[in-house]
Amino acid sequence: MMQYSKDPTALRHYFADLHIHIGRTEQGNAVKISGSRDLTFANIAHEAANRKGIELIGIIDSHAPSVQTDIMRCLDRGEMEEIDGGGIRYKDTTILLGSEIEVRDPGMGAAHLLIYLPTLTHMQEFTSWMSRHMKNVELSSQRIYVTARELQSEVVSRGGLFVPAHIFTPHKSVYGSCSARMADLLDLDQIHGVELGLSADSEMAGLISELDRYSFLTNSDAHSLAKIGREYNVLQMAAPNFEEFARVLNRDADRHVAANYGLNPRLGKYHRTYCKQCESIIDEGTSTAARCPYCDAAKFVRGVMDRICDIADREEPILPAYRPPYHYQVPLEFLPGLGPKKREALLARFGTEMHILHRAIAQELAEVVGEVLADEIIQARTGKLGIVAGGGGTYGKITKI
Repeated sequence: MMQYSKDPTALRHYFADLHIHIGRTEQGNAVKISGSRDLTFANIAHEAANRKGIELIGIIDSHAPSVQTDIMRCLDRGEMEEIDGGGIRYKDTTILLGSEIEVRDPGMGAAHLLIYLPTLTHMQEFTSWMSRHMKNVELSSQRIYVTARELQSEVVSRGGLFVPAHIFTPHKSVYGSCSARMADLLDLDQIHGVELGLSADSEMAGLISELDRYSFLTNSDAHSLAKIGREYNVLQMAAPNFEEFARVLNRDADRHVAANYGLNPRLGKYHRTYCKQCESIIDEGTSTAARCPYCDAAKFVRGVMDRICDIADREEPILPAYRPPYHYQVPLEFLPGLGPKKREALLARFGTEMHILHRAIAQELAEVVGEVLADEIIQARTGKLGIVAGGGGTYGKITKI
């Protein structure tokens, strides 16, 4: 087992994306059906370490036995190693082993929940338990036939972390499709943090008082290699490992989420209410209408913003003193005119996407992609680009400068 830092008390900032899916195993077995075939355990580690520059990642389908076989092969080949404090190291990136699980308590809709466990042995033992309550433990995001609170207790008793996933999305989330209050579904004392999802930000979540106590995470929910890091966090901790991540969520000894980087919620594909009949995104000025203003239909996919307004118990958001800044970050692939060749040229010059998004100056960027695209990247850092809102499963769009 390897110790990451010689000084375990020295705190620094680490980039983290804690929700990445496995599409296929090395043998071609499907795990996340909707995930890209090249989303294997090894490929995710390579992408995060070498191209994205993300130092802590959560691979969410590590419960699948076929994925665990891939993990053991990576360890046996010496490409990766388990580290002190929990996690698996690949180069300068640590992988946390996680799972996304669907619950559906009686009288409620479905909700997805994230769990993280310290070691591969812990995950293998958890898989054995899950297989007795799940139809197909090989697949991602499967329904488990126990109550949400039973699942919580099982995870916590095994030393795991419990985080409700994309809590506002209209499909399979605690607030979006399950309940107006998280307390109706879960034991609030056994939740370690919450994931906001692509269509919400800290201010929107600040309209719901029961969320005040929790650290917020902004993760990619990546279904392809390119989507890794489209949302991410900056964590202040001593080293990227499971134990330190747990301390971050608990805000222990100055460990904490130092910043959230996410899409502007208007770019999220479920931000606005969407009419199923005429396939229109409902204009923001008529978000509370009972029927579609365009075709008079009553069948909506309720948008995240509108759902939050429906269930909010505050008229104005409250952000606790510990709540970090939420930065609207636009991934490179969202920028008009910045195609694959130009992205590759930027990576060849600057090394990783995190370096391009956070550290490269305008003059350096212009030397690679020209002044117009360099200006777009700089404006993306400050949230100044124009946006057409998304909804109904379609992402919003960045408008040209």
